[in-house]
Amino acid sequence: MDLGLQGKKAILVGAARGIGYAVAEILAREGCDIALTARSEDSVKDAVAELGKYGTKVVGKPANAKNADEYKAWFEWAIEELEGVDIMIPFTSAGGGMGSEKYWHNAFEVDLMGAVRAVEAVVPTMTEQQRGSIVLIGTTSILEAMGGPQAYNALKASIATYGKQLALHHGKDGIRVNVVSPGPIEFEGGNWDMIKGTMEKFYNAQVRQQPMGRLGRPEEVAKAITFLASDAASWCNGSHLVVDGGYTNRTHF
Repeated sequence: MDLGLQGKKAILVGAARGIGYAVAEILAREGCDIALTARSEDSVKDAVAELGKYGTKVVGKPANAKNADEYKAWFEWAIEELEGVDIMIPFTSAGGGMGSEKYWHNAFEVDLMGAVRAVEAVVPTMTEQQRGSIVLIGTTSILEAMGGPQAYNALKASIATYGKQLALHHGKDGIRVNVVSPGPIEFEGGNWDMIKGTMEKFYNAQVRQQPMGRLGRPEEVAKAITFLASDAASWCNGSHLVVDGGYTNRTHF
């Protein structure tokens, strides 16, 4: 299948590792020019260097989604470097946790406003071009009550509603907006890798809940995200795709 990605310009936030990096790798392999960011300068440099082997333009520099001015300036730089933007995907997240209000502040600034500011940064250019694809990242924790009352779950749930609203509002501008919600994904240095080492019983319980007997891999979600971002999914707009290997029990009618 031709995904129609050759020559596209993609902006990826939080794409130096995990699912974000897996998407960046597929896009670069398919011929996309890429601007990426993460908080760590070294991680960004490593990702840019590694992706360079695919022969497309890959640029990046660090930015903190919690710093609104710095974040917006990064997007201006990225759009200028790529001379436009066709695809935008914000992966960055503050992660989960229960306790003090800091979790709520962090989730609001990173998971919610990080996505909102990213969308607002690219919509003017996409509208002018009359084309664009945005994929927002949710989680299976918004579909079922998981892990106790957490800011992460609640704020990620708002992403699903926001994505649908954006799709309805900006369809006339040639902009598609979709949401992908991954289940537990394991990779070296990731959250579930850490949980495996520190909360073995909990980790094993989640594995038992998986019909396939394992957790997912970044590339398995990345392929679904890349499809929705591509021209091959031209009639997918306002959709919410769950990619969890059957982890959740909910039936989607």
